Amino acid sequence: MNTVDSIKILDATLRDGGLVNDFYFTDDFARALYKANIEAGVDYMEFGYRADKKQFDVNKFGKWKFTTDEDILGIIGKKDPRMKISIMTDVGRTDYINDIKPKKDSPVDLVRVATYVHQIDDCIKMINHISSLGYEVTCNIMAISTATDQELIECLNKLVKTNVIGVYIVDSYGSLYPKQVRHLTKLFHDILAPAGKMVGIHTHNNQQCAFANTIEAKACGARLLDATCHGMGRGAGNCFLEGLIGYLDGKKYHLNPVLDFVRKYMIPLKESGVEWGYNTSYLLTGLTNQHPRTAIAATKDKDDNFIEQYKFLSYK
Repeated sequence: MNTVDSIKILDATLRDGGLVNDFYFTDDFARALYKANIEAGVDYMEFGYRADKKQFDVNKFGKWKFTTDEDILGIIGKKDPRMKISIMTDVGRTDYINDIKPKKDSPVDLVRVATYVHQIDDCIKMINHISSLGYEVTCNIMAISTATDQELIECLNKLVKTNVIGVYIVDSYGSLYPKQVRHLTKLFHDILAPAGKMVGIHTHNNQQCAFANTIEAKACGARLLDATCHGMGRGAGNCFLEGLIGYLDGKKYHLNPVLDFVRKYMIPLKESGVEWGYNTSYLLTGLTNQHPRTAIAATKDKDDNFIEQYKFLSYK
């Protein structure tokens, strides 16, 4: 079992939460979140994606879709050494050759490369290039509930030969239960740990298992734990940061700064009409191991014909 001192918590509110509001967070929100995370003892704060501006319309998204070094510096000022900074890159959606500068010229410490299993070779090219620039790098394997063990083993055997510090189990569809997370964490740990690499966990709350799955993975050897303030994230959202820190609260992590941030910023954000979190439509996509796009549409349309939704998803 991991000790608290060996755990690394990453707050992904600006990144996964940005999928809810197209990354339109105010600078005041981002600055207050940065300070709250530092005071809470969070190890990494993810400022968003570094998406390719040639592929995505900059007029349709807030700046954390693209997360330049200059945008980060505008929030943090002089970097606080108590917490590291992360960004996420997507295979095929990031111009990593031109848009990622050497680490010595950037406030970013960790670059997370998100991939599907069929993209692993392109992912490794990204990992090798970004690592050569001096960054810590992880690989985040998305939609993991749709991959076979054999596919994952093949991916992991390739990844252990790279400089990744860890590989994440990403339950994109919120379809996993603790028993499955236990199996996957052991599979990952058995391959990664001998190479000195960490297992990570990123969960979604479609079946209200995000917190349970996170602490199950931790109990089975995962050391990189993702969470977001008030669970903000695409669709059903993520593991609640306040819940995770409450579970680990003590000498290393401190709950009060996150609780204060939730009161001052997350509750008003929800009250303003920004919507995320568990509902029955998200439950159904989780149960059927489907992408949440249909549940997102149903939630937006206030469609409560759950039986028809379930029939449609069951026969896809």
